[in-house]
Amino acid sequence: MKKTEQPPVVSKKVLIPFILITSLFALWGFANAVTDPMVQAFKKVLELSNSQAAWVQMAFYGGYFCMALPAALFVRKYSYKVGVLIGLALYAIGALLFYPAAITEQFWFFCLGLYVLTFGLAFLETTANPYILAMGAPETATQRLNLAQAFNPVGLLLGLLVAQQFVLKNLQSDDIENYSALAEAKKALIRTSDLMVIRDPYVVLGLVIMAVFVLIAISKMPQAKGEGGIPSLGDTFKGLFQNKKYVLGVLAQILYVGAQIMCWTYIYQYAEAIGMAAEDAANYQFIAFILFLVGRIIGTWMLRFLSPGKLLMYFGILAMVACVGTIYIQGLGGLYSLVGVSFCMSLMFPTIYGIALNGLNEEESKIGAAGLVMAIVGGALMPKWQGMIIDAGGNAVNDLTIMGVPEVNFSFVLPLLCFLYISWYGLKVFKKYGA
Repeated sequence: MKKTEQPPVVSKKVLIPFILITSLFALWGFANAVTDPMVQAFKKVLELSNSQAAWVQMAFYGGYFCMALPAALFVRKYSYKVGVLIGLALYAIGALLFYPAAITEQFWFFCLGLYVLTFGLAFLETTANPYILAMGAPETATQRLNLAQAFNPVGLLLGLLVAQQFVLKNLQSDDIENYSALAEAKKALIRTSDLMVIRDPYVVLGLVIMAVFVLIAISKMPQAKGEGGIPSLGDTFKGLFQNKKYVLGVLAQILYVGAQIMCWTYIYQYAEAIGMAAEDAANYQFIAFILFLVGRIIGTWMLRFLSPGKLLMYFGILAMVACVGTIYIQGLGGLYSLVGVSFCMSLMFPTIYGIALNGLNEEESKIGAAGLVMAIVGGALMPKWQGMIIDAGGNAVNDLTIMGVPEVNFSFVLPLLCFLYISWYGLKVFKKYGA
């Protein structure tokens, strides 16, 4: 008996649209990576507490939550291409807002720029993810999304390189041991200089995004609009809420994004606790992003042999082990464990996404995609909670011991609990749905 051939992951007829849409994954990866080190940068330059500096992530990931559903409703009515163009326009505007923010030297203005920027990212992610899933056979949808998402860590690596080489290395406030004790006039000069350093990569990014906008605008893309009438929005929501696999998947995505941002944002505070400078800590985050890319490639390949649910469970268990090491191993060993978490997280976002949307019709997928992008709000809430744990004993990262370890170590119990749920979700969908 002849073995049935598996359909191609990406067919030749959609190769060009696939490449163009896949390039967007690198663009929002860049924004993620260049923003994570800004929490530590703003903390030092503007003399903020850990929980105050976490407003950077609150603004960044809160924008996703607020705009994801409006973006999905827009894309539902119009075309994917128009959604992409609006996303790129908002992305550029948000990045360019860093120019007036640096002039005013107001922290809230920088947060506003990030908030608008992520309105654009919400449009891009709400559009790109379901579009990639639809570009071929349903059997290879999760594998296809993992392939496209493999370009996300490429953007992460570029973003971190820019943050490290053009921001962290050039911050004068980071070179002064007791910056807060300086005279106000001296601090004002350093603050102005450092905020200009923070501003520059975002302004350049805004100009690059404007160029990408023009490129997409003049390119021919499939409209990918539904044929015939659009089903009732109420019926679409009802169908999604009754789909247990989807609802549990949204919760898994909230916890995953929260865990990812905690593990990437607070690598700097973890390094600070062992006496390492932010510039050196960026090297470890760079290694974490490389492991994330390697894990994404290996995970995409393994999906040819293992079901998405089972693989998600295995990677979740590995992440839990790495988190335990992060909490209880002090010094460089704990930092290595924290870096290792990135390998385990690599396939989680696209795999949860693919599992949750699998089996939905086109209209349900468009609105369902918004729910999964709104789940990125986990990246706004959970780093704030982790910052509050780290601040429990004061603004330093290790001025309190909790259960025998410094507070910054103990704070990684939050991602540990997230990975516990994700492992359970992978097991459940494998056993119940064979996914």
